[in-house]
Amino acid sequence: MPDAMVATAHKAGVEVVGITSHDGPAAIQGPEDGDACVPPLIELVRKASGAGAQAIIIGCFDDTGLGAAREIAACPVIGIGQAAYHMAVLAGRKFSVVTTLDISVPVLEANIHAYGFTAQLARVRASAVPVLDLETDPDASGPIVIDEIKRSIAEDGVDSVVLGCAGMVDIPDKFASESGVVLIDGVTAAAKLARLLTILT
Repeated sequence: MPDAMVATAHKAGVEVVGITSHDGPAAIQGPEDGDACVPPLIELVRKASGAGAQAIIIGCFDDTGLGAAREIAACPVIGIGQAAYHMAVLAGRKFSVVTTLDISVPVLEANIHAYGFTAQLARVRASAVPVLDLETDPDASGPIVIDEIKRSIAEDGVDSVVLGCAGMVDIPDKFASESGVVLIDGVTAAAKLARLLTILT
């Protein structure tokens, strides 16, 4: 999954080095996994910042550890969730999020509220696809996610649908729609924002 994220960032025109947190959970599905991953994540952020990173992207859609990482980094730190929500707000009046499991929905809703985008949110929808299935069984999990995206377009009255997991970076290439609704991948959004921030600073 980190390799796919790095490839996606490269497609967005950004040179990225992928670092996997081997001391955290294999996937972050809910607040307990999020809490467990923060200490090793912060150590990796500290090392990346010390090595001279121009920007750091946290590749978890929950934006896990984002606040703590910003406190210690000497460069901008971007969460792929926050980046995607900002893009969605710029893209239109309303957006929905399609994520993995029900356990992730309250975390994402709380983040959206904290970022000030509650009024623009139509719904956070769970596709019932576990995070790691997106990598290990994309042929089965991809169509399930796409079906949930189509339900969101049909039912939520949105201008954009945010893909609520870093493992969904391949979904835009598989999705064909004439609805005019924009699909927003957080990895691409974060990479483009990182590029902009490095130009501005």
